[in-house]
Amino acid sequence: MRVLKKIIPYEKLLTWRATLPVGSTPLVVTNGCFDILHPGHLFLLEKAAALGKTLLVGVTGDAAIQKLKGPGRPMLPERDRLLMLCALEFVSHVCLFPELDAMAFLEKSHPDIYVKGGDYTLQTINQSERRLLESLGVRIEILPKFGNQSTSTILRKILSQREFPAA
Repeated sequence: MRVLKKIIPYEKLLTWRATLPVGSTPLVVTNGCFDILHPGHLFLLEKAAALGKTLLVGVTGDAAIQKLKGPGRPMLPERDRLLMLCALEFVSHVCLFPELDAMAFLEKSHPDIYVKGGDYTLQTINQSERRLLESLGVRIEILPKFGNQSTSTILRKILSQREFPAA
């Protein structure tokens, strides 16, 4: 599959970043679970990609999501989440990371621009991550939220349905 070429193995991320061609910058980085891909994700990723030349998406691994979100999550395994993100034309690369926070991923990827969605503010993003990014001279961008999109809301709606209408 051609899309598999977009996956950067975590253990090679530091080397990948060090050898990123000059014409590939600025490097824009965002991260998240991307459990059920929805229009809010698409909006964020497309807007993030427009800020630079290369968009790297960090994806939280299954074990970390289970610790963060509880049993039954993620809904889709990491392999499927990576493949769907790779299929998006505006996503340049994806990298799966195992930690609960993105500290090591951000340090290795060393973005020029770091993006989070409008459900965050500079005060509500992980403050350790913020301090790291600021110490590296990274520009932090909070993009507007697209409607009321969230995986948790979608899952609550699905689970509240007793019967599904016939297709």
